[in-house]
Amino acid sequence: MSYHTKTLAVAGALAAALAAQMSGPAHAQEMEKCFGVSLAGKNDCAAGPGTTCAGSSKVDYQGNAWTLVPAGTCATMELPEGRMGALEALERDLPA
Repeated sequence: MSYHTKTLAVAGALAAALAAQMSGPAHAQEMEKCFGVSLAGKNDCAAGPGTTCAGSSKVDYQGNAWTLVPAGTCATMELPEGRMGALEALERDLPA
């Protein structure tokens, strides 16, 4: 392989790597942890004492289990029976 061909190959690989790096979304949406909004077994993480991580919540809308939601939407989510999401763990709907 000639020097010129090698140079073109390296330049092409570099261009492809840069294109892949920049092809992500132009503006990634910010997310925040929202406690008390996930269904049983559908939380993202932190479902309180006695549980492990993602998918470990035991009851619907468990207050100490969180799910990532778009920033600014946590407290305005419509949930059954007047429940509201929160940016910090809640003392409601904990498993028995």
